[in-house]
Amino acid sequence: MKAIVLAGGYATRLWPITRNRPKMFLPVGEGTVIDDVFADLEADDRVDEVYVSTNERFGDDFEEYLADSEFEKPVVSVEETVEEDEKFGVVGALAQLIDREGIDDDLLVVAGDNLISFDLGEFADFFEEKGSPCLAAYDVGSTAQASSYGLVQLDGDRVVDFQEKPAEPKSTLVSIACYAFPQETLPKFDDYLAGENNPDEPGWFIQWLQSRESVHAFTFDGAWFDIGTPESYLEAVAWKLGGDNLIADDATVDADLGENVHVMSGATVEDSELDRSVIFGDATIVDSTLCGSIVDESSYVEGLDLSGALVGAHSEIADREE
Repeated sequence: MKAIVLAGGYATRLWPITRNRPKMFLPVGEGTVIDDVFADLEADDRVDEVYVSTNERFGDDFEEYLADSEFEKPVVSVEETVEEDEKFGVVGALAQLIDREGIDDDLLVVAGDNLISFDLGEFADFFEEKGSPCLAAYDVGSTAQASSYGLVQLDGDRVVDFQEKPAEPKSTLVSIACYAFPQETLPKFDDYLAGENNPDEPGWFIQWLQSRESVHAFTFDGAWFDIGTPESYLEAVAWKLGGDNLIADDATVDADLGENVHVMSGATVEDSELDRSVIFGDATIVDSTLCGSIVDESSYVEGLDLSGALVGAHSEIADREE
């Protein structure tokens, strides 16, 4: 079995924090967003190759990250785009990668910005049992939230209807960008694209596929985070930290800390209050109150009350009384 980890987005909703880094490298607890995905695939003996599908801008970043990691399976496969408006869609990128890498095997596809509470090995077990295209589905509990995803309707565990981003969702069970396809399904990516169908989201391909053959859904409880906004990122951090705080050994912190605060290596926090915030390495926070905020590396914040703020790397913002 082969695996593709989708990591080609530019995460513009998280700028400036992700302007010059893939959002998959954002820290979540002791690791990064993408580490859990890599760890699950590394541990599954059925998966013999893992392709990281990313863009030209971040290709070198992934090469360096993997070279310094403990993971042996992942290799970088670069899309030929460098800007958001040049992207030709996830389905198009998948079809291109399948052709470029000569993939002719069962295929597991997972978004690299997924933080999920189940092991991908469980999903692979389900796929082997069903022998059909499969997706993972999660109940988000809100129709407003469900309208942003592919809506799944089931008969048992068989998908009987799939609607990508419906305006009026009839349920709250959604597809989470985790799929598995039998070898014989792979040529259908080209068939789908040749029919001038929507190349953007995998859900459109699943909707098309489900009308032509059996598709099954692996449903799970627990947690799932689609990390695409500052709010969803900080929610994922809070889930991972579980109410605790994570302070690097060489950080200097003289502050009142609430919950789910992560202060990284070399950072300094003095005479401040922090809650639900992430402070990157070598940043300095002085006489400030931060809630639900992210301060990137080597930045300086003084005398401010920030809520929901994103402070870019090497920035200096201060309110100094004359």
